[in-house]
Amino acid sequence: MADMTLESSRATGIPGPRSGAALPRRLPWQREQPLDPPEEYARLRAEEPVSRLAFPDGPVGWLVTRYEDVRALLADPRISSRNTLAVNPVRRMPPGAEALLAVEPGQFIRMDPPEHTGYRKLLTGQFTVRRMRALGPRIQQIVDERLEAMAAQGPPIDLVQEFALPVPSLVICELLGVPYADRALFQQRSRLLLSMDTDGPTLLRARDEMRAYMLELVRAKRADPTDDLLSGLAGKELTDLELVNIGNVLLVAGHETTANMLALGTLALLRHEDQLAALRADPSLVESAVEELLRFLTIVQTGVVRTALEDLEIGGQRIRAGELVVASLASANRDAEQFSEPDVLDLSREYAPHLAFGHGVHQCLGQQLARVEMQVGFTALLARFPSLRLAVPAEQVPMRDDNFILGLRELPVTW
Repeated sequence: MADMTLESSRATGIPGPRSGAALPRRLPWQREQPLDPPEEYARLRAEEPVSRLAFPDGPVGWLVTRYEDVRALLADPRISSRNTLAVNPVRRMPPGAEALLAVEPGQFIRMDPPEHTGYRKLLTGQFTVRRMRALGPRIQQIVDERLEAMAAQGPPIDLVQEFALPVPSLVICELLGVPYADRALFQQRSRLLLSMDTDGPTLLRARDEMRAYMLELVRAKRADPTDDLLSGLAGKELTDLELVNIGNVLLVAGHETTANMLALGTLALLRHEDQLAALRADPSLVESAVEELLRFLTIVQTGVVRTALEDLEIGGQRIRAGELVVASLASANRDAEQFSEPDVLDLSREYAPHLAFGHGVHQCLGQQLARVEMQVGFTALLARFPSLRLAVPAEQVPMRDDNFILGLRELPVTW
């Protein structure tokens, strides 16, 4: 193990373990309860809030678990996002996928200011609170159509395939100008790209197929623009490669994350009958309910990986320039110093800023869209099916935990 760490450190330029440092551990991963983060995080917050972390590829970095430290870390300009999406704290880089390490034009979530800032400015105006709320009636229509299709089909149904996945896919397709008829292509490739079980050649093939698909779409928008986000960007001074990468980031992130939150959020409500009853009795709770579900579930389960650009201190620990740091959003959102009774799902909780969407310059661009989709989705689902319940025992609902984003493989429900 020591030889592997040294070899990887030389190859990547990332420092290995320090002499005399505490023995590094792997990222906590095993969930005792499917909707709760690993219990090890509670001990780390109390005893080792900034602890040594061993990465599967060899380097040794740091794991940050307390809310205050995670929030400060994500806002620190001395911490870099460049290329860290290629570093996985859970699995090794699959052989044959090394090409994914390159940061290409348009991949703004893997960039730092000022490069990141230029791309972000192009997109921020498309995702304002006002603009996302203006989409509410169309989102309501999409949700209602899916619910009517479910009612016509009759129970039991898989809520993932019939509701949670189609709703955000339809919305992001309309927003971007992507044909919904092509959903099988981008949904399947997205799953492959986000899965931690995908081998290297398959990863590259999925990336290349998504790229080829988006390039064809971008060229069509340039030739015949319509009223959508991609057409608007096609009128800017951006290369095809920039547009392809921007389009794919928005397409993948725009449906996968909200789909998982709609499914997991429904499961959480069905498993917490008192909270479900409260929301059914008072639908005006939905805004606070969405914020609480975002905090409670925190679906970015691998944490956020960053690199220190210079020596700095986090939570009393000195981090050296070049060292990797993982900010655990899931742990931060269960920190009792920030949230009263953090392991309790309380839809009436007084709002406190959670970190489910991250923080700082890389805070989720589409968070307002996701909020509107969830508010409309949960409200309409519970109103249309007041007797909605699980069609199988809760422990038989299959989790999709082999993914960067926590989700469900299926959610069998009846009414």
